[in-house]
Formats: sequence, structure tokens, C-alpha cells
Amino acid sequence: MIEPISTTDAPGAVGPYSQAIKVDDLLFVSGQLPIDPSTGEFNSPNAVEQAEQCLKNLQAIANAAGTQLSKTVKTTLLLTDLGDFAEVNRIYSGFFSTPFPARACYEVKALPKGAKVEIEAVIALS
Repeated sequence: MIEPISTTDAPGAVGPYSQAIKVDDLLFVSGQLPIDPSTGEFNSPNAVEQAEQCLKNLQAIANAAGTQLSKTVKTTLLLTDLGDFAEVNRIYSGFFSTPFPARACYEVKALPKGAKVEIEAVIALS
């Protein structure tokens, strides 16, 4: 069964998609932009601080689905500048521990709303 997950503790979708979809024992979380849900605006122009907000948004959605960020099995990071990779990686590592999730990271030309970072995840529910 497919079940949409939504929480006001993370920003709402900026298009025709769900914050997350629960299927069997997995939660597929849409890419999170660095939007602070309390203001509806980016938390910072800085890529590192943006990454931290993206991860907080992922955490809020995981919690709304009854799971934890520590059960993340796969993430995808999108950066508009791979020069930010080392610093973003430092923040990222503070949200996860071993075994770290599988991950892909790509530099992209642009992200929605001019973000510098977007992060999506697949999280186990059990």
C-alpha cells in the first residue's frame, strides 16, 4: 500500500509531489530544500547551513513517518558547487553514524528557488 507522509515540521512541496511516500518497509523522502518551515524561506545563503536545514527537514519527515534518520539507507546530495563538498560532508556526518547510508552526490547547474543544496533519502521504517 502506498501512503503519503506530510508534516508541517518540514516545508511543503513546491510542486506536484509528496514530502514522502511510505511503501511497505521503506520511506521515500523527496528532495529537501533548505527552507525553514517556520518562515517558508531559506535559512541561509551559505551551502553548509543550507545542508544542515535540508537534513533537519529530512529528520522531521522521518519522525512524522514514525522512523528515525538513523535508519536511512540511501541519500542523494545535489550541490550547485562541488567546492562545498568537504564542508557539507562535515555537517552531513553529524547527522549519521556507522553504518553510514549509501550515497550519491552530484554537482548540478541549478536547483529550485536558487538553493545551493538539496538532499533526498530512502529510510527504513522497521
